[in-house]
Amino acid sequence: MPVLTGLAAAALLQTAPAAPLASDLSWMAGYWLDCSRGREAAETWTDPRGGLLVGHTVTVRNGRSGFEFARIGPVPEGGLAYVAQPGGAAPTPFRLIESGPQRAVFSNPDNDFPHRIIYQRAGDVLTARIEGADDDETRSVEWSFNKAELNARCPR
Repeated sequence: MPVLTGLAAAALLQTAPAAPLASDLSWMAGYWLDCSRGREAAETWTDPRGGLLVGHTVTVRNGRSGFEFARIGPVPEGGLAYVAQPGGAAPTPFRLIESGPQRAVFSNPDNDFPHRIIYQRAGDVLTARIEGADDDETRSVEWSFNKAELNARCPR
């Protein structure tokens, strides 16, 4: 019976078209490395597949490491969202509010911090910025990633 179940699922997948990306975010795909401010941050994004990009970030600073899972794809309410899971936490969606050939802005004004996530690419540099109010103080954090070979590390 498992074969029939698998075949039925495959048939359903073939008849249900993948939700297309509202804008082409393929420019985010790749392995990106930021070696600034005493940290090593590596961010990886897949190319868009079936309307979905999947990413993860690993950051090492002062011998400690952290991670974040993320995905960008369609949401039930319509449109696209960046869904962040820092440290494996519960998913937090940020809706796509602006996009262009090399820029995407995601927003969630109800989140504590950040309220906005901004990605922008210029050549082989991918800039990521988070911004918003934290305890009534406006702040931001920015990363400047360089395109790198998969699993490249920062010089020691």
